[in-house]
Order: sequence, then structure tokens, then C-alpha cells
Amino acid sequence: MKRFVVALTVAVLSLTFVGTLSGQQKFTIEEMMKVRRLADPRVSPDGRQVACTIGDVDFSGNRVVNQIYVTPISGGSEIKRLTSGDKSSSSPRWSPDGKKIAFVTGSQIWVMDGDGDNKQQVTKISTGSGGPVWSPDGKWIAFTSDVYPDCKDDDCNKRKDEAAEASKVKAHITERLLFKHWDEWRDVKRTHLFVVASAGGVARQITTGDFDSPPYAAASGVDYAFSPDGTEIAFIRNDDKVEAISTNSDIFVVKLSGGIPINITLRNKGYDASPVYTRDGKSILYRSQMTAGFEADRWRLMNYNRATGVSTEIPRGFDLQVEELALSPDGNSIYFTAGERGHQPIFKVARSGGPAEKIIGDVYAGGLQVAPDETLVFSSSSIAAPPEIYRGNAGSVIQLTRINKEVIEPHHLKAAEEMEWTGALGKKNHGFVVKPTDFDASKKYPLVVLIHGGPQGAWNDSWSYRWNPQMFANAGYIVFLPNPRGSTGYGQQFINEISGDWGGKVYTDLMNGVAEIVRRNKFIDKNRIGAAGASYGGYMINWIEGHNNDPRAHFKVLVNHDGVYNLTSMYGATEELWFTDWEFKGTPWTNKAMYERWSPHNFVRNFKTPMLVIHGELDYRVPIGEGLQVFTALQRMNVPSKLLIFPDEGHWVLKPQNSQLWHHTVLGWLDKYLK
Repeated sequence: MKRFVVALTVAVLSLTFVGTLSGQQKFTIEEMMKVRRLADPRVSPDGRQVACTIGDVDFSGNRVVNQIYVTPISGGSEIKRLTSGDKSSSSPRWSPDGKKIAFVTGSQIWVMDGDGDNKQQVTKISTGSGGPVWSPDGKWIAFTSDVYPDCKDDDCNKRKDEAAEASKVKAHITERLLFKHWDEWRDVKRTHLFVVASAGGVARQITTGDFDSPPYAAASGVDYAFSPDGTEIAFIRNDDKVEAISTNSDIFVVKLSGGIPINITLRNKGYDASPVYTRDGKSILYRSQMTAGFEADRWRLMNYNRATGVSTEIPRGFDLQVEELALSPDGNSIYFTAGERGHQPIFKVARSGGPAEKIIGDVYAGGLQVAPDETLVFSSSSIAAPPEIYRGNAGSVIQLTRINKEVIEPHHLKAAEEMEWTGALGKKNHGFVVKPTDFDASKKYPLVVLIHGGPQGAWNDSWSYRWNPQMFANAGYIVFLPNPRGSTGYGQQFINEISGDWGGKVYTDLMNGVAEIVRRNKFIDKNRIGAAGASYGGYMINWIEGHNNDPRAHFKVLVNHDGVYNLTSMYGATEELWFTDWEFKGTPWTNKAMYERWSPHNFVRNFKTPMLVIHGELDYRVPIGEGLQVFTALQRMNVPSKLLIFPDEGHWVLKPQNSQLWHHTVLGWLDKYLK
């Protein structure tokens, strides 16, 4: 659950969402929807331009539409739009010679000139295509498509899809686990790897069989790459018999001309992902987790020597999670990002090994790219600013885009302040505090405590389009963002200490943090505290509901979004069983005591705090039964409660109109009890 779930707990004291702040318009959900969403920066091979996607909210259409833009790496020029129309365009990828850009629109791969002219459709596969990757000579494009494992060609896939669409029977039949994931059923098709000529033509399937390649529960977006000579492709897949209890995805290599894939990480029983060939083709770099079944294990940077068949960790002893990686132009150095104390700096390490050097800190870097002159290009954001594109290196960072200047600047959003306190067993905890734009220390303010989820994740000094702290701060709250036990960015041991202890030390960390921020700041009203959260945050809301007699802080109102309530029923209905197996050291029948110890449903007799329960009907990670059960318990215990169900949403509320309703409902519920 860790790598996908953004789970939040919000301690709240008073809330407003209309009106003005010192004559200025508040940063509400309506203002948030004006924010443009920049992502996926890609440097051209000559190092002169950066392509990216920008998403704009189409409120009437209840969606976000993405288009592709380019901006000069030198900066100073207006960003140029390359695609248009009613359909989204995404995944811009430069051809090796820099003359073309491959992209995805209408579930097909297209190619256009670098200036946006001469758009040509490359794939016409009935099952759709995504994730384009160019071969080094520019002749081929690799991609993935979800196909029927027993079909040998596209005609077969098309016939089966048409028959399924025409049939009035919409039943699902399966003989294996992991038959659904997030918000979709995965009981029929499998993801497989294809190649197609970049000029267009018939696509050729590279991987086959009744498995996913790469797994749709993969740890990173595109887990396949061409060798420098273009003769083979590295990709990942999980061959274990029961995928739902296994994180053992391995890296395979297969000849482009065909043949049997070779597993190069067979000895490791944890997750292997993100293969990248070195420029000389002698090694394959990748990320690896060593512990089987533990999705929150430390992601290590590995170097597989193709001559010896030996993998070596670089840098050794680096106690943070390696995220993205990119090679230097000469191939002798590796740049990578890693979460650290709520930021995501860029590090550098020699390919031959040695210590890692932090090159750019105090950023939240994503989409890391390296230009031919070794300039680093990336997107970065903060709690006070949405993502923009930057370039830089050690000691110098320059912002290239300012697509949200007109939306954000009038609000004068406050930057996050850092805070430390002492948690369970005397261990230091860290987090962030965000104040209202018109903050006045002589006044009393409500407090909002947002607790991240996963539970192995972190609150970062980065922008969010959901549960954005600025909307709470600009409604008049002090916002507290704690990173308790289980948080990433503080070393692996700190992560490990939440497993098997969901309501233990982490709860102490959180409550100590709430007590400390109130103690230090006389402008916080300690008598108006509430809480809200999603996923693991929703679990913590349910836990607080049954333990809301803590002398450190009392919560007056609760909001639970997609929260875990009954650990035993959760186990029987969720999809990624390796997560629950690890977190609770077995199944409900092999370790019943632990499931019972940490399950909020066992504390129903203590329920008394008003709660709003929200759930997505398409949520297969924390299925809707969890929300229905806690609402039933609240009603039977005569606790004031309200239920909000989104039949067309999964684990997250993504559709703009639904998001607007969510925010107004949440804020209205909090207002009712805190004002």
C-alpha cells in the first residue's frame, strides 16, 4: 500500500471556505481547480528544449485534459503548446536524433515533429498502447498493451473485446488472486510488451504468457529499456505462482528478434525494478528491495555486471529510498533522487561505487533528466508552489517555467516551516507547519493536523492536488504535518517500526506532536481539535474514535475517508495481500491476536465523537465494506454521523465535480462542530 496510498489524518479546529482573507480571495477548491498541472519533463537530445505535459481542469467535462508543451532550457521564452483537441496527450518522448516526439493520445502512440507538426499515428492496436520507449537507432518504439494471454494477434483480441461488449452477461470469473487492482478488474487480460516500427506498421508482441510484463502493480511507471545496440530489451515480471502475496518481480532480458527471456535477478526474492542500461552496455542499473514480501523495504541502487553476472549495491549503506535515476553523459556517474526529511534532493554517485554526494537539496525533484552538458533538469514543487520545471547543478538552480504565476501569486501562500518533537521511546520526530496567509500571532487559530498514510510514506514539502494543506491554512487554520513512525526519509529502521504496531508507537508520536505544537504556540486553540484522514489516515481516525480520551489532546470531530476499520474483513477483500501479510505478520487465521489487537472495530463501545464517513465504491484497495461497517457502528452507537459515497471513484476522488462536493461536504461537517 505504501507506494500508492496517500493517507491523511487531519486534526481540525475551525473551518471556513468562502469569503476573503484581508480582502483577498481565499484559496478554495474552486481556486485549486485553476492550477495547471505540470508533469513529466523530458530533455531533447541536443539539450536545448524540455517537453512536458500540462493538465487543465475541464470542470463541465468533469475531467483533467493534458496536452504537451515545450520550453527552451535556456529559459526566458513562453512555453509552447504542441498538441490540442478534446483528447488528452501524454508521455512525450524525444527520438534519439531529437527530430521527433512520440506521445500517447486516444490510447494510441503517435509521433510528431519536435515543433508539433506532422502528427502521425504509429499504433493501431485494438487494445490500446502506452508507455512509448524509443530504440537507440530510432527505428522502433516499445510499448505495452493489455491483451488476452491466449490470443496470438490483434484480430483475436478485437473479437474477444467485441464479444464481451455485446454480451449482456457482465460476470467476472477467476481462479487466481490479484484479479482486481485499485479501481479495475484484472481477471481476464494481461499487460505485455510490444514493439512497432517508428514509421508505423503492425506491432509485434515481445512477451507472452499468463503473467503481466511489467506487473500492473509495478513500483515505477515504465519498467523496460532498450540495450545501447538496440538488440535486446530489459523488462520486469513476477513469475511467482501467487502474485497477490509476492513482491518478487525480477528483471529479464530478451532479444528483440525473439527467444526465451533470461532472468538476471533470480537470486533476489524482493522487488527488482527500473532497469537502465549503461551507455557502454556492460551493465544494467536498477532499483532493488532485498526483503521478500515487504513493499516498504529500502530501494537500493544496484549495478549488474553483464560479464560476471554479479550485482553490486552503489552506494553502499545509503539509508534512504532511491527513487529516480539517470546517467551522466559520459556514463561514469549516476544521478538519483531520494526522499530525505520531507524533501527529495538529487544525489550523485560514481558508477564504480563510493559515497553519494548531494548535488541539489531543499527541493522536491521529480522527472529527473540529464542534458548533454550535464545540466540537471527536473520538476519541483513545494507546499506553497505547484510544480514547475527547473534546471541546475551544484550551487545553482534556475526556474524555467511559471505557468501558475497568475493563479498562485495573488494568494501569497505561506511556505512550510519545519518542526521537531520527541516521540515514543524518546525518538525525534519531524514534520511541517503551515500558517494562514493573514496569520496574526495575537489571535487564536484552529489547528489542522494532517497525518500521512501508506502508512510507509511521508508528508513532503511538495504540492498536492488533493488534501492540499493550503486550502485548510487559507480557511484560517494552523496546519501541522507530522511524519511519525513508518515515515520514509528518516532511515529504514524508522520505516520498519510501524509494521506490527499500527496503533502503538506511531500513535504516541502523533499525539506527542499534537500536544507539543499546542504547548509551543499560544495562538492555537486547544479546545477545538478535530481529525480527518484517508486510507491509513482513515484507519487512524477509526483508532482515534475508539481512544479519544487521551489527555494530550481531545478531538471534537472526525472525518474518515476510505479508512480501514476491520482488519480481518479488510484482509479478505483487499488485493495486495503481501501488504497485510507483512504488516500483521501473517493472516487472520495464523496470527489472529495481532489482527484483533490493532483492529479499530474492537473498540466500538468507546465510539462517541461525531464522524463523517466517505468512501469510493470502486475502491478495491480499502473496499467499501470498511466504510459501511464503521458507519453502521456509529449509527448503532447513536454517534452523530454522515455517510458520503462516490459510486464512480476509487481510492481517491479524482473527478473535479466530485472533488468540489468532497471539499464542501468535509468543510461543512467540520464547521458544524468546530464553529
